[in-house]
Amino acid sequence: MATSPFLRVLSLLLLLLPASLQAYLPAASNRRPASNHHGVDDELHPIVLVPGGSCSDLEARLTEAYRPSIPRCGAMKGKGWFGLWHNASDLAARDYVPCFMEQMSLVYDPDANEYRNFPGVETRVLNFGSSTGFHSNPLHPEWCFGQLRPELERLGYVDGETLFGAPYDLRRVPPIPGQPSRVYSRYFRQLTSLIEHASSITKKKKVILFGHSQGGMVALEFLRAAAPQAWQRKYIKHLVLVSPLPASAGFVLPVMGFVSGSGLLDVPTATPLSLRPMWRTFESALFGFPSPAVFTTKPVVITRRRNYTASARDMEDLLADVGAGDAVEPFRRRRRRLPPRSAAVVPVTCVNGVGTDTPEQMAYWEGDFDAAPEVVYGDGDGTINLASMLAFDEEMTRRPGQYKTIKLRGASHGSLLAAEWSLKRVIQEVLIEATNRV
Repeated sequence: MATSPFLRVLSLLLLLLPASLQAYLPAASNRRPASNHHGVDDELHPIVLVPGGSCSDLEARLTEAYRPSIPRCGAMKGKGWFGLWHNASDLAARDYVPCFMEQMSLVYDPDANEYRNFPGVETRVLNFGSSTGFHSNPLHPEWCFGQLRPELERLGYVDGETLFGAPYDLRRVPPIPGQPSRVYSRYFRQLTSLIEHASSITKKKKVILFGHSQGGMVALEFLRAAAPQAWQRKYIKHLVLVSPLPASAGFVLPVMGFVSGSGLLDVPTATPLSLRPMWRTFESALFGFPSPAVFTTKPVVITRRRNYTASARDMEDLLADVGAGDAVEPFRRRRRRLPPRSAAVVPVTCVNGVGTDTPEQMAYWEGDFDAAPEVVYGDGDGTINLASMLAFDEEMTRRPGQYKTIKLRGASHGSLLAAEWSLKRVIQEVLIEATNRV
């Protein structure tokens, strides 16, 4: 039987793989590519990792303008930068949770249509550029690329030479067209420079941009909003998205997080409900509410008094009814339909988990939004609904460029990059691109 052109090309690519990659692509030969003076495989394209929402460490500095609601929260005023979201277990040990909540909170400026830090609080993201500086949870060391990065290093990647990280402020999201964002304007400039740097020190190889969860959405929006098509073609080899948050389609879990509190920030001794006042101030808390185009007329939230669908009007009413009326205006202005962004023109691979119970409806029968809801589940990855994934796939296939979608049954949003079998599948996809000379 004649060998297809695709199989002939794939066989040639496999000849380039070092022996350490054979566990991922068993058909590879024993031949190793040349290495540079650092011992890094010359054939590997550099990778920039954009992490999930809880993975970026934040520091804060309190200025004279800061007026703490609790006197002890002002103890760091005038003493320089300190870890704000860094060691979550330390927050409880220092009895700093109330101060943390105040200093992490954002304030919406309606005149500028932009979110600001709490008055008197300055913040910055740590470790930009490094793949080793993501937030570490002692109870879940596999989170925040804790399993992926060591595997990439075992395959020849080196932090600062072929492997890089691009953390961001988890409280904020990329702006919609026409909306200002000083934070993301600066972040996108930094990411542009990092990608150009990664290419320049690897003999002008194109970069694989890899985003997980909220980081997947950030990476995609970077290409859409801040990367001209000619620049994309010059510097980006491939965009790999793992469980990306679907900006256009939305999903149901953000509604439950806003109403009942989110567990994204794991703070010992604190519950999602107790952290809810802080969470509701985040711009990211309003991001991702389900689109009525995807979730049609099916109620998302149910009470005896009334139901709330995914329509903009119902969601605005829900915000007011749960006591967050001040969130209505920023929500409305971010839901406004504007012309679509320019497309990402580079090849894209998207990997999602499916087959895991995922919230589709929440029932607060007595209208008590402080009580745990009765949840109706459907298919998805435990966080993102299957309907959202399919809508995202449809959107991406309408764009120019190649798009490949992979659904891994039994992989959840949190385990996809942690479980050995699903992580191996993701790395296979990365290596096909990382060792491809094209």
